Amino acid sequence: MGIAQLLEQVDGSGDFGVWLGRLDGTPVFVHEAERPHYAASTMKLPVAMAMMHKVDAGDLSLFEPIAVHNDFESAAGGRFGVNPDEDEAPKTWERLGKKVPLNWLATEMITLSSNLATNLVLEQVGIAAAHELLVAATLPSSPEPQSRIQRGIDDGPAARAGISNLMSPAGLAGVLVAVGNQQGESGTYLRELLAGNQWNGEIPALLPTGTRVEHKNGWDTRIRHDGGIVRPPDADPFVLAVCTTSDLPDTDAQQLIASIALEAWNHRHDLEAVR
Repeated sequence: MGIAQLLEQVDGSGDFGVWLGRLDGTPVFVHEAERPHYAASTMKLPVAMAMMHKVDAGDLSLFEPIAVHNDFESAAGGRFGVNPDEDEAPKTWERLGKKVPLNWLATEMITLSSNLATNLVLEQVGIAAAHELLVAATLPSSPEPQSRIQRGIDDGPAARAGISNLMSPAGLAGVLVAVGNQQGESGTYLRELLAGNQWNGEIPALLPTGTRVEHKNGWDTRIRHDGGIVRPPDADPFVLAVCTTSDLPDTDAQQLIASIALEAWNHRHDLEAVR
C-alpha cells in the first residue's frame, strides 16, 4: 500500500504531513509538508544543534557543569517549572540540586526526551539561537519557513499567551538534512545522539532489526511526530519526517508513521517510485 493510500485511510481524522527525500535535501514525496504542527519534542533537535554551535565557537564546553533546577524564565514573562508527571526521563529529576555535565543533559534530552534536561540546555543556548538554526536549515524547496522555536517545554504562561513551538514536516526534514551533512566532530556527535534514541515506536518500528535510524520524535495530546535519517546497508540514506495532529488513538498514529517508513524502506533502491 502506497503512502498516499495510507493517508487516504485516515482522511478526516486530523492533519497529517509527510516529507520524504534524499539526504541532499531533494524531496521525492510530500503531503502537506509545509503545514506547521505543535512541535512537541521535535524542537529538541534544533536545541541540540544550537548547543553544538556554541561548543564549536568556544562559548560552551560539553563537560561544563550545569546545576539541575526546575525554575525557568517564561517567554511571556515570569517564571515556570516543568511538570514532572509529564516527563518520562526520571534520571534528570534525581539530580535536582546537583551539577551534571552539559553532554549528560544533551543525552537525556535526545535519547530519553527529558523535558527538564531540554530546558536546562535551552537555558544555556537561548531560544533565539535554537530558532535561528531551525530557520537556517530551511530546505531550498520550501517557501517561507513555518517552523518556530519560541519557548521552553511546559512554559505555561507563554502557552496561555499564544506563544508556541511549531514544526512542519519540511522544517523537521531541513534540520535532519543539516545534521546529516554536518562535518566534523559536532556532526558525528549529533548523529550519534539521534541514533541512541530509546523511543522507537514510529519510524524504526517496522524496519529490519538493526537498521540505523537517526531520529527524534515528539508526542502530546493528539500529537505524534517522528523525523529521521534512515541508513539502509544496501542503499543510499533517506530522510523521512511525519507530523500528525489527529483524533487517532496514539498507537494508531504510531502505526501510521511506522507504515509510511516501511513503504519508504521498501522503495529504498528507487525512492522516486514511492506513491
